[in-house]
Amino acid sequence: MNFTERCKRKIFNTIGSAVNKLSQNESGKTNDIPNVINPDMPGLLREASAEGTVLLRNNGVLPLKKDEVISIFGRVQYDYMFVGYGSGGDVIKPYTVNPVEGFKNIGAKINIELAEIYKEWCIKNPPDHGFWGHWPLYYDEMPIKTSLIEKSAQQSDCAVIFIGRSAGEDRENKLEKGSYYLTDDETFLIERVSKSFKKTVVVLNIGNIIDMSWEKHLNENSAIIIPWQSGMESGNALAEVLYGIKEPSGRLPDTVPLSYNDYPSAENFGKNDFNNYVEDIYVGYRYFETFAPEKVKYPFGFGLGYGKFSYAFLKSDVSENSFSFAISVKNTGDYPSKSVLQVYSSQPQGKLGKPSKILCGYKKTPLLEPDEECEINLTVPFYMIASYDDSGKTGHKNCYVLENGTYNFFIGENVRDCDKVFSFPINETVVLKKLTQVSAPQSTFSRILPRETNGKLDVSFEKAPVDTINLRKIILENLPPQLEKSNKPISFEEVKSDISLIDAFVSQFSLSELEAISRGDYTMDSPLGNKGNAGAFCGVTSSLRKKGVPPIITTDGPSGIRIGQSASLLPIGTAISAMWNETLAETLYAKIGDEMVEKGSDILLAPGMNIHRSPLCGRNFEYYSEDPFLTGKTAAAVVRGIQSCGVSACPKHFACNNQETNRSKTDSRLSERALREIYLKGFEICIREAKPLTIMTSYNKINGVWGHYNYNLCTQILRNEWGFEGVVITDWWMQSSKSPEFPKLKDNAYRVRAGVDVLMPGGKRTGKRKPDGTLLKTYKKVDGITLGEMQQTAKRVIMLALKIK
Repeated sequence: MNFTERCKRKIFNTIGSAVNKLSQNESGKTNDIPNVINPDMPGLLREASAEGTVLLRNNGVLPLKKDEVISIFGRVQYDYMFVGYGSGGDVIKPYTVNPVEGFKNIGAKINIELAEIYKEWCIKNPPDHGFWGHWPLYYDEMPIKTSLIEKSAQQSDCAVIFIGRSAGEDRENKLEKGSYYLTDDETFLIERVSKSFKKTVVVLNIGNIIDMSWEKHLNENSAIIIPWQSGMESGNALAEVLYGIKEPSGRLPDTVPLSYNDYPSAENFGKNDFNNYVEDIYVGYRYFETFAPEKVKYPFGFGLGYGKFSYAFLKSDVSENSFSFAISVKNTGDYPSKSVLQVYSSQPQGKLGKPSKILCGYKKTPLLEPDEECEINLTVPFYMIASYDDSGKTGHKNCYVLENGTYNFFIGENVRDCDKVFSFPINETVVLKKLTQVSAPQSTFSRILPRETNGKLDVSFEKAPVDTINLRKIILENLPPQLEKSNKPISFEEVKSDISLIDAFVSQFSLSELEAISRGDYTMDSPLGNKGNAGAFCGVTSSLRKKGVPPIITTDGPSGIRIGQSASLLPIGTAISAMWNETLAETLYAKIGDEMVEKGSDILLAPGMNIHRSPLCGRNFEYYSEDPFLTGKTAAAVVRGIQSCGVSACPKHFACNNQETNRSKTDSRLSERALREIYLKGFEICIREAKPLTIMTSYNKINGVWGHYNYNLCTQILRNEWGFEGVVITDWWMQSSKSPEFPKLKDNAYRVRAGVDVLMPGGKRTGKRKPDGTLLKTYKKVDGITLGEMQQTAKRVIMLALKIK
């Protein structure tokens, strides 16, 4: 986007913010909505929320009818959890709509007496919202007598029960009642209401998967629905879905098992020092469908709607590097509905071992009227179903391969309910990519390997291959040369007009300027940007600004822009992925890009992309799925949307930030195969398809090396293999450490050598606004930081500024 276009967009948004915007609901009523950036945003948020809402169970209850009276139970009908906690949710939203307000807005008939009892109790017993890292995981329920429940049943046609859960940054979910499990009060409420009412709906206002064993208490005519935490329009969206104004067309981005202990990561999650990823590539449905299908309550990709669909396989084709499929989808039900067509592949077990199925394609249909059909065309690259050989078993170590055997493809509505439509034999193993060993574990541990017994795959184990690479040698052989010094003064504006001048421009930077451009402005809420920003970098000194180098302003943002002014509060990451709708995700985040332009945010620290390895990870609400393909495709759509407005997205946390417990020091220990096929694959898809301009490292160690010092990840894989050309920034603050390969290098010099360009927010938590000296300390010394390395970092940062300023 050029300067003129940015000005036009800013003028439009400023005018739009100055007028009184109205949100009109289906009943024709209007509500004042202050400070909404775009008048289309409320409707778009409701659409996204409906598309991400997952209907798990519906035995003749939904959609509700307007002439039915509903009794609403559970305090979160008022004290709704609109988003998770921490930097991914702490948005100054212009308004929120709780479920009771949403029901009233569409003209639903509510048991007013019960609603007022709950309202009065909630006012007198407000929840304690805690403080950073100590937020409540749930709210205590209102004590309720059986007599009131029975009286409500006599006055109503249906009960709607709300269960709320939340967690967040620095705040893990817990394997206890009030977090993963229901409290006794909640269980009793469900049990007593189900006995008294003929029809019951349970609404799960959650940010992550919880235990579902309580479902046995529901009566026959019941429904379970997950609207997740859907931001500021939550109440309106939920009401529209429950009453059939919109359809719940979401699908599960995670498997729901019978028990927490059925997760393969259960024994290796949440440890302070390190976690061995024993499950290896068998995460989520890859584990359950391969080894324990009987332990699944709701399979990956599952979700009901108000319509029914049939699928007809039309044709397939095989090109030089991909498979393509054409499928007809028809609405055979009575409601206008959408379906999510999902394509799975099974590969031969071969020598490496494979999951029984992996997701390799999907597409959401348009809204289809009864008896209407459409044709879906999907392409599956060979690379998306390839396996990485980190052991050499196939004879092709450190390569992506297609082992010989038969490759089967399935289409359907979820990983369980799908039919085989195509088979393709490969007579001999094919090498797709030849790579080198990168970031393998430093010491071995056991990892899962399938073993076939009587036609069934059982869990066995093997030792994960260890690191054998001389990283010091690789780094020294690839140090960047220093730039030739230009004697002619050049300004930033001149470089903007002629990009060929960038090397000459950067060559003029002094050592102090090179140091400054490699870190932020020392603190969050930098005075260089609008109040409430997350930090600034690039033109952070007067010397750089005299050269025309502008500051770049960052803001938190997975669920909306976290800044010192009102901004739209979006559905959480899990809800966005549950839409299975890349087009809608891109459209929604393009509006957020608009807001960024208006509010002075150059970089949105989003999307969050870490894999749902365990339901207990407190930050799961920011992230998308247990599946890397769904994660990558969703993130790519989000990045495209944001960056269509001339600003930058910043995917995070690179990589393996799968728990909040001791997140700055714990070590994620996993095989190179699991790293590449599961935990990096989503990032790879996002970077190749959407080309984000920045990316953020994680706090934790990955096989012994912190993300912000990880040359293997940030240079070898990210830049050399995937072609990333943007800026790598740290998460806010980093751990002090010396380089094992170059012991004289410490902290910022270690970081820059690893290819991590910018330390954020730029200084230690002491608040001292001066360099720590670690970048320049070894300059011109043996094995010390080189001028070429510092210039390389500066050039990347300047290139970013040229694109977004």
